[in-house]
Amino acid sequence: MPFAVSIVILGLAQAVLVALPAPRPLPPWLVGLRSRWWALVPALSIVVVVGGVELYSGSATALTYLALVSVPPLAAYALRALTRVRVNPHICRVDADSRDLGTGWLASVAVAMVLFALAWVAPSSLAGEAAATALSALGCVTLGWLLVNAVPARWLRWGVYAMAALDACLVGANLLQAPSDVLSGVAPAAELPALQVANFGTARMGFGDLFAAALVGCLLAANRYRQLEAAVLVAAFAFCFDLLFFAVDTLPATVPVAVALAVVSRRNSAQL
Repeated sequence: MPFAVSIVILGLAQAVLVALPAPRPLPPWLVGLRSRWWALVPALSIVVVVGGVELYSGSATALTYLALVSVPPLAAYALRALTRVRVNPHICRVDADSRDLGTGWLASVAVAMVLFALAWVAPSSLAGEAAATALSALGCVTLGWLLVNAVPARWLRWGVYAMAALDACLVGANLLQAPSDVLSGVAPAAELPALQVANFGTARMGFGDLFAAALVGCLLAANRYRQLEAAVLVAAFAFCFDLLFFAVDTLPATVPVAVALAVVSRRNSAQL
């Protein structure tokens, strides 16, 4: 698949991630963990990964196994409880009206297992790459939901901006490319899927790029209009931003997401 098509599809995947999350309250046992300091997590996630890989290349292997173990259950939880669709176990399709808890959970786990199996048996095919990307993206929805419910919205918006700014600075200084290549080049044993990165066709996005989109989607989930507006803007900004690939080899894919959030937030404040 040509690179232009591949990167556009990944940009559309980010837009879908913005539109996908549904507003869900945090479980009572997690309410006590709320703090504005969690807003540092998006930016720190880049610092920790880049620093860890630079200081010890074996950390890349640890991260790929961490993604392998954590992403499938996180994706299953997102399918069952955190998106605007539900897996209906009776007719094996996505349905917003499925409410049976037991069978709903089983169906969500089954869908996650099917995606995992497809990513495992056909890792080099477009179907396998799409399945692995879908798993990672759904896992990011759960992580975004936890963070959105743990941080006041105003602080978390600045956390997204800081993440994108740091991402852009590291790419501009050529400090992110080498750790990203190392992290993308490792995979678990037995040819298990590498879920710490999103590969599709001839393009690649980091896990953090998907996480930023899911985080913004969860942040705006309470207002469906703003959420959809942001999703459209992410798709448009990502397409325009990708035109820079004619001049450079690497771009920070968190930037279009942060810009879309800034535009939507600005428009909303102007209307108040």
